[in-house]
Amino acid sequence: MKYFFLSDSWRVGRVWEFGGLWDELAWQRKPHIQCLTLFIEEQQEKLWLYQVEDTVLMVEVKPTDPNHHQSIGQVMLKRLISADQAIARLCEAETLCNLSRID
Repeated sequence: MKYFFLSDSWRVGRVWEFGGLWDELAWQRKPHIQCLTLFIEEQQEKLWLYQVEDTVLMVEVKPTDPNHHQSIGQVMLKRLISADQAIARLCEAETLCNLSRID
């Protein structure tokens, strides 16, 4: 698995794999992309940890409110991180929260 962090105010767009843009007809499914229950907080912004399958090479992310981020229309995440890198980042975080433990 691979991982990345994404702000509350952003969403996942298109996905690329080794052959190019993810083709749901060829794969007969959507790519595995899951927002986990962990987030870190930096500069008063929640950054959620996402998990993607190894086949995914690149993920496009876009702001949920295009008017709020007028200067940025989309970002390509080309350097997805490993589980070890995600754990290291979680350990370095100022604030870490696991929502499955909050009642």
